Amino acid sequence: MTGVRVATIGAGNWGRNHVRNLAMLPEAELVAVCDTSEQRRRATQRQYPAVHVTEDYAEALDLAEAVVIATPATSHATLAIQAIERGLPVLVEKPLALSVREAECVAELSESRGVPVVTGHLLLFHSAIERLAQLIGSGDLGDLYYLYSQRVNLGQVRPDENALWSFGPHDVAVALHLLGSAPVRVAAQGRSYLQPGIEDVVFMNMDFASGLMAHVQMSWLDPHKERRLTVVGSEKMVVFDDMQSREKLKIYDKGVDRPPDYSSYGESLSVREGDIAIPRVPNVEPLAAELRHFLAVVRGREQSRTPASDGVAVVRVLEAASQSLVTGGIAVDLSVP
Repeated sequence: MTGVRVATIGAGNWGRNHVRNLAMLPEAELVAVCDTSEQRRRATQRQYPAVHVTEDYAEALDLAEAVVIATPATSHATLAIQAIERGLPVLVEKPLALSVREAECVAELSESRGVPVVTGHLLLFHSAIERLAQLIGSGDLGDLYYLYSQRVNLGQVRPDENALWSFGPHDVAVALHLLGSAPVRVAAQGRSYLQPGIEDVVFMNMDFASGLMAHVQMSWLDPHKERRLTVVGSEKMVVFDDMQSREKLKIYDKGVDRPPDYSSYGESLSVREGDIAIPRVPNVEPLAAELRHFLAVVRGREQSRTPASDGVAVVRVLEAASQSLVTGGIAVDLSVP
């Protein structure tokens, strides 16, 4: 069987990684790349002379049976809707849209037309996150207490979106996936130091009905480059550090024990120090894994692991956090539809 004919829309900083992977994967045939930049089109054509390169979106769709959208977030929903209306399965980079209303339009159209959508929540295809989800699902960590993540660096300063919308989709998607539910309250505070009205640093809290709590720190104005997630349970604690080249996941057999019988308050709690385990996880590029999954979805061999409804759930949290930012951190209640 020949590969799935795929058109990639957007060949910028991240889109070119889609182009690279699709050009290499045997399950795919990269038939078209669409970009509005003449410079990027020329560079893409030089590197992939057999691929049709164009600035015309409709022209690219005419050649394809599936579409990858890796354009600026402002165009995600519009381009996805056009592809779905043509009956083309689509992988949409994060975030699915910049408003709940737009995200719901994509999800509703996907459902009504029976056209699958894969939302680009990349970290859910990371082998370390997959292993972490297995640890949580097995009960190996005990009762979950809370998690927190840091996504900071001194890097690209974006003029079209703040740190919340640039970095937040990754960590919100992971939190919702690992905890198996959406938060009932969201609060966020941030500051705009470099550009008026565009927050460079954001601190977000999510409260869940179960009592679990998740915190996310996001900034492109920080001396450190951190991509770290910590999950704390009653039996064990886990740290996922994506900046480590090999030892990305560490399991700490640490906790606080409460014996069933004790004679004094001082004896009621005791700190337990155990071993640190470093599980071996496959060294697979998450984007390649995500694209292989998308191609399997197109062929009808798998159901989307990150359907448009997941994209809606993440955008709902980000929209609530944006509302909280405007008010200086007042929590937004998501428990009432």
